[in-house]
Amino acid sequence: MELSSAAFWIALLQIIWVNILLSGDNAVVIALAARSLPPAQQKKAITIGSAAAIIMRIVLTLVAAKLLLLPWLKLIGALLLVYIGVTLLMPEGDEDGAGKTQGNLLTAIRTIMIADLVMSLDNVVAVAAAAMGDTTLLVLGLAISIPLVIFGSTLLLKVIERFPLIVWVGAALLGFIAGELLVGDPALQEPVARIDAALGVTHHSFELMTGALGAVLVLAIGKVLLMRQKAD
Repeated sequence: MELSSAAFWIALLQIIWVNILLSGDNAVVIALAARSLPPAQQKKAITIGSAAAIIMRIVLTLVAAKLLLLPWLKLIGALLLVYIGVTLLMPEGDEDGAGKTQGNLLTAIRTIMIADLVMSLDNVVAVAAAAMGDTTLLVLGLAISIPLVIFGSTLLLKVIERFPLIVWVGAALLGFIAGELLVGDPALQEPVARIDAALGVTHHSFELMTGALGAVLVLAIGKVLLMRQKAD
């Protein structure tokens, strides 16, 4: 597809728009992961984490069709999201020294990258469809999306500072996505179909149910761990 063609620019705008719509949950993770860092480190974590996540998404999109067919991949991803959601609920201790700060920065970036990788498994299908097989279009569209994701994460970080309860909402969102991701695993297709039939619900309804259970699970584990920390 040529740069001068109208089709190219229309497809480019579609990729940017789809990525913005699908990056809301990613912005939540980025903001939550960076919230405990000093202001200067927050900017680095958001910028580096967002850029690295977008690059990973480009690579993931190129092989999305094959990856989504792999059994147990979504199950592993769901477990990772539950772990990340619970981890983000844990309070950060007071850190001293440059080494500790750098360690926290790297931890935040790693969390952002892992969560974005897992949460993008389904999203990349829509992005790949908009790119219509054009790699140049795909890379340009996702690259342009980087500052938009960074802006959204920075804005959300300011909101979290004023309303700490959003941290729990964000963790619940990760649990909800984990539940939906779990029932979409190809290896679980037959048992999930049997459960749908036994409950008399559609697959979409069952996804919402498991999503809700995932959200409750993350919040419950986080609450129990916080209570144990206080007791100790």
